[in-house]
Amino acid sequence: MLKKFVFLVCIILCSASCSTEKQPITGIDGSLIPPAFANFPDIPFPNQAYIDLDDTKALGSGENWIGSLVFTAPYSPSEVFDFYMSEMPKLNWVEVATVRARVSHMTYIRGQRAVQILIEMDSSDSSLITLTAIPNTNVVKRGN
Repeated sequence: MLKKFVFLVCIILCSASCSTEKQPITGIDGSLIPPAFANFPDIPFPNQAYIDLDDTKALGSGENWIGSLVFTAPYSPSEVFDFYMSEMPKLNWVEVATVRARVSHMTYIRGQRAVQILIEMDSSDSSLITLTAIPNTNVVKRGN
């Protein structure tokens, strides 16, 4: 009986993890996040953002992850742009370049990593955000 119960629980958990539904991710206000997105503590996310699991491709965790996170947020692209302009420096990201346009581009560096944020209007009057983190091997060393 116990084996059947454990087997059933495993099947339910595996089925739930294979779901393609959008999953909520962290808000900077400390709102709850699924464990998978606790792996990105160096990036702020707008409240009520939802990850697109089909398009997200990320490797690693903590402050060394690389890849692309694709998510939507129920805000205008301008509001999302302002959010990142405000929140990225709070996590010690340094602005390299920003372009506010139909598809806005933002680039930040911190240590040996770079992040590019693309923000565009989604079909449902929300914003589609693609955040890509890569190694930054062009770090300038001072004092030499």
